[in-house]
Amino acid sequence: MSFSCFGAFRWCKEKRSKTQAEGISTNVRVFSYNSLRSATGDFHPANKIGGGGFGVVYRGVLRDHTQVAVKCLSAESKQGTNEFLTEINMISNIRHPNLVELIGCCVEGNNRILVYEYMENNSLASVLLGSKSKYVALNWPSRATICLGTASGLAFLHEEAEPHIVHRDIKASNILLGGNFHPKIGDFGLAKLFPDNVTHVSTRVAGTIGYLAPEYALLGQLTKKADVYSFGVLLLEIISGRSSSKAAFGEDMLILVEWAWKLREEGRLLDIVDPELRQYPENEVTRFIKVALFCTQAGAYQRPSMKQVVEMLSKEVSLNEDILTEPGVYRIRSSHHFGGSSSETSSSQKKKGKLSINLDISSAQLVSTDSVTQMLPR
Repeated sequence: MSFSCFGAFRWCKEKRSKTQAEGISTNVRVFSYNSLRSATGDFHPANKIGGGGFGVVYRGVLRDHTQVAVKCLSAESKQGTNEFLTEINMISNIRHPNLVELIGCCVEGNNRILVYEYMENNSLASVLLGSKSKYVALNWPSRATICLGTASGLAFLHEEAEPHIVHRDIKASNILLGGNFHPKIGDFGLAKLFPDNVTHVSTRVAGTIGYLAPEYALLGQLTKKADVYSFGVLLLEIISGRSSSKAAFGEDMLILVEWAWKLREEGRLLDIVDPELRQYPENEVTRFIKVALFCTQAGAYQRPSMKQVVEMLSKEVSLNEDILTEPGVYRIRSSHHFGGSSSETSSSQKKKGKLSINLDISSAQLVSTDSVTQMLPR
């Protein structure tokens, strides 16, 4: 589980670490190792709030009583001190209401430690998909807010951040929740700091099984559309209350995206909705599920951009399902094919010939009519 982390921060009066290279202009605070060791109670296990991914995260309290999240990176950076600080400075300058704020870092000896704002409600994985002891009954308005906020943060990374960032590991444990369960994306920009074959890599590429776009998992093709796929899986998790990497459905043991597609073909789409959701607007929830299916299509170029996803989630839309194709699926036990309801390309996809079509949904295809947006085929 890959936590980044968490609430408000007031700068403490720390001296900059002596390891900071001279001549490096940085806006990020550089902490000493001793100050962070003190803040976390010598990195005491009782203060551990997350683990896995790029490292272990501890709750810390600075001298001015400000709570922070302290992430001890588990892998050695492939960059030297100067280059590391330059990258961290770049990440710290990327600000958005739906991105976790990086406050500072420590670069001493082999230590690479990041200091984040503290998010009081932990992660989406913890409150919705985790143990019953940490479970929180999120109503539909809260879930919809998390979906839209996460989409907005990811769209910002893709289109507005400089340089543009492909996250590579969008998943429930990287969606942190503040007050009123306001969502923020964590761990963005970190993949560039490390070799491709270390830390949170669950496969030969960075990412987590259950969220990986097939073209990325199988071919190493990394584009923004790989993030779009992962976001689509996340949408289904939020709606269903089920983990894509832990649960299987039906006699065929389908994974979450396959199950959603099967329910759609059977006209039972709302059967995927979390039983804990007693009341919800059926039309809106149905639209969110369909958006998830658009995001998880096998062909990367058939998926919408995150900017389009934000638009589709933000208002009432009519989605043209004539261009919707089956989800792509990556399975560990087979690395030869993907798509459909098995590890191989489904016969229906072969007949339609849609797996190999680079059907790009351009902005011009999102035609607004009053409050209704319709996705049109080319």
